This record gives sequence, C-alpha cells and structure tokens, in this order.
Amino acid sequence: MSTSPASPTSPAAPGRTTGRRRDARGLRVIVTGASGTFGRAISARLAGLGAHVVGLDLNPRSDDPVEVLACDITDDAGVPAAVSAAIAKLGGLDLLINNAGVGGPAPAELPPGAEARRQLDINLLGTWRVTAACVDDLVRSRGRVVMLSSRMAVMQLPLAAAYGASKRALVAYADALRLEIGTHVTVSCVYPSAVRSPIHDSTAAAGLSLEGLSSYEPLEGVVDAVLRAALGRRRRRDLATTRRGAVELFLARHLPSVTDRIIARTLAGRARSGAFDGAELAAGVVARHTGTP
Repeated sequence: MSTSPASPTSPAAPGRTTGRRRDARGLRVIVTGASGTFGRAISARLAGLGAHVVGLDLNPRSDDPVEVLACDITDDAGVPAAVSAAIAKLGGLDLLINNAGVGGPAPAELPPGAEARRQLDINLLGTWRVTAACVDDLVRSRGRVVMLSSRMAVMQLPLAAAYGASKRALVAYADALRLEIGTHVTVSCVYPSAVRSPIHDSTAAAGLSLEGLSSYEPLEGVVDAVLRAALGRRRRRDLATTRRGAVELFLARHLPSVTDRIIARTLAGRARSGAFDGAELAAGVVARHTGTP
C-alpha cells in the first residue's frame, strides 16, 4: 500500500531538520533552574515551539510555564531520582539544558567560605550530577547538552572569584564530556555576559555591585543563543550571546593581557570613586588603590 507524503502542515518527526534548524516539535527536554529568570524564558520558548519540556528547580513556582519538579541539584541521591521522574514523564530525553546557577560575592584574596562552596557545588557539581544522570538517555537518542556558562569563564571579574572559577570549571567539564560522549551527543557552551536578574542581588547587597564593569544584555538574546545551540543544524561548541560578547571572548582567549588591563583600570577607577566604600569584602581592594591603611 502506498502512502502519500506529509502535507506542509503535518508535524515533523522529533528533531527533524527543517531549514536552518531542527524542528522542536516533539523534542523531549529537561531544563534545570527552570523557575528562574533564564529557565522560565527558555522553557516557555521551547514549549511554544512544540517541545515537551519538564523543568527541575529547587523551588518550583505555581506560575511556571512548564511542569517543574522539585530538585536540589546538590543532593547526590535526589538528583538521579528527579531526573528519572522527569524522563519518565517525557518518555525519553533529546535535550538537556543545564541552566541552574547562582552567584554571589567571593573575593579571591579571602579564604573560601560557605558562599564559595555553594557556588561550586551548584554551578559545577550540580551540573555534573544532572548530566551524569541523563547520559544514557542522551546517548540513546543521540541528543544534545547545552551548558549555560558565562563570559566570566574566560574573562574573570574581580570580587567574584567563586562564580568565575565555577563557570571556567564548568567549561572544562563540558570539554571532557564532549571527548567522552561526543560520538553520540553534542555538547555546547553558551556564554552570556550580564543580564538583569536576581542572581546579582547578593553581590549588590554586599556593596560589590559590578556596575560599570559589565554591560547588560537583553534576556531574549541569551534565549536565542540557547536555541541556536539546541536546535541549529550546525552543531556548535561555543556560542556568545551578542556581537560584543563574541569580541570579548576572542580578546580574553587570545589577548588576555589586554582584557586584564581594561578590567584592572576600571576596578581602580571604581575603588577611587568610592563605589566600594563601606563594603567590608572590598576593603583590601580599596586600601590598595587609595593608599589608605
């Protein structure tokens, strides 16, 4: 019996490439940090394109745009259980978006405390736990992993050493993962700069706002870059989220002494202007740049 070709309006097979990118309809997706600023936007966009999305988050919200399961990604035993439940709901897994992450003040000159350990455990080890729990299903589907890294993975900013270290380590983890499973799974890193979101609140509360050291970019640009990594016909290793971000990544990788000088000069100006006055964690920076005891 012959069959007629599908009409132009027929749903494409999950992950089928149409035009410049894969058709998202039917793709089975997990998004971590799905109740946060980035996670909600990414989940909503994918769901709007027809993907089946289940989120993971420490604190799911009643108004999340997709179903979100409670998951503490620092819990060694809890992560595999939550991932298993998400995959069971989806019936498999084609795409993992590791978006969950936290920031906060952590000057490099001070001993690492609870804040530094928290950021490393969530941003690096949390991503590692979730990904490891997903590997078998991703290999089976020849799927993709998208890591939300940061420009700070290559261009460190002062007073936030833990965040930069965790994101640089995340990229190293992605590189190792790509070497191990890259025959079957695409592993991409996306590098946003700064987007206005609650992730900056604790740093600002400590008097260490990096206003002037970072230029804010629109959330939609980050979501667009994630979708290029997730759905693009071309399998991408690294993606900046703006043209400026691409230039910064290039300079940081190939001319690091130039970016170091730019950041150091900006930091000195802010310290001398009184931007960090009263910020205990920046006392050493202020003293060295102002000559105060």
